[in-house]
Amino acid sequence: MENTFQTRLNELTAFQADLITRANEKQPLSNGIYDRYIFPVLTHQHAPLSWRYDLNPQTNPFCMERIGINATFNAGAIKLNGKYLLVARVEGNDRKSFFAVAESPNGIDNFRFWEKPVTLPETNDPDINVYDMRVVQHEDGWIYGLFCTERKDPQAKPGDESSAVAQCGIARTRDLVSWERLPDLVTTSPQQRNVVLHPEFINGKYALYTRPQDSFIEAGSRGGIGWGLTDSMENAVVNEELIIDPKTYHTVYEAKNGQGPAPIKTEKGWLHLAHGVRNTAAGLRYVLYLFLTDLEDPTKILYKPAGHFIAPEGEERVGDVSNVTFSNGWILDEDGTVFIYYASSDTRTHVATSTVDQLLDYVMNTPADGFRSAASVQQINRLVEKNQAYLASQQQEKAYELTGARS
Repeated sequence: MENTFQTRLNELTAFQADLITRANEKQPLSNGIYDRYIFPVLTHQHAPLSWRYDLNPQTNPFCMERIGINATFNAGAIKLNGKYLLVARVEGNDRKSFFAVAESPNGIDNFRFWEKPVTLPETNDPDINVYDMRVVQHEDGWIYGLFCTERKDPQAKPGDESSAVAQCGIARTRDLVSWERLPDLVTTSPQQRNVVLHPEFINGKYALYTRPQDSFIEAGSRGGIGWGLTDSMENAVVNEELIIDPKTYHTVYEAKNGQGPAPIKTEKGWLHLAHGVRNTAAGLRYVLYLFLTDLEDPTKILYKPAGHFIAPEGEERVGDVSNVTFSNGWILDEDGTVFIYYASSDTRTHVATSTVDQLLDYVMNTPADGFRSAASVQQINRLVEKNQAYLASQQQEKAYELTGARS
């Protein structure tokens, strides 16, 4: 039995070492807006062996996996002390999610989980499940983690074991190791998901992007990305929510939409990454989109390209909840590089890279949604005519050059 144990442990250790240390490469022929990478940066197989296996051959002679890890996805992101850190949602085989920090020296590969998952304190009303943390370095000096806390619906009918209530949980830290749990956010909405803290004070108050919902799944009449202010994060209360980006019929955000990570501050405005959801014959489809808001008034949208920014492609479309891309973490580097961390199909985490200049070019110069098929055709025709005029001018210049050379 000891030989069986050691052989399997050696194989597992070698496999994981190869997985973690393999170099990640850009996929060929990008769209010019961002670069996707060949390999996911986190999978369930990245979870440390010490989380999953009893490493004592006396108590685990067959080297069996004792605690299964199902998925690693929907990661918050932050750069601290020169390291790229993901606060990933890790889901066990038991469906319970928890948070764990994975660290990389370059942001695109060699992500390793810290020795232990995050020990998140509970409130007096314990969470049944926690997930999708947005990590924000606020100007008050704290790093805040805002996440979805889920509990069983107390109004559920007898025998109904699926109805739930989602609210925004709040914790803060200095180092991502020791966390202080704060009371859950209080709003006028029955349920909240995808709540994100704005990184700066607004008129001396903390600002929150919210996503009010009528029920656990459906946004209902409250759909859209909301905005609210609170005097304190220690007892966060939003009494009024303004919908700044509503869901809209026959768009990629017609069923519901929500803020992704906290927006990035640029010279042109606040750059936002969000997710949009529409219903299809195959179920809900989640994609990502961008928009830009005013520097002085973040509730005012200046630019919003039509359609999706990132959608699931190839193997990304397959997983526990298929046809989904979701992001709640990105990192702006000192040189202007933007690392966009997105999950595919509630299963694994990927990275795409771009620059602030590229993203601003995209968001400011891509046509907005015309909300009609005829408007889409008009936009294409305008681009075709612009290209025709440019190519004609180029041909004319060449003709002049040839004429001048002959004379």
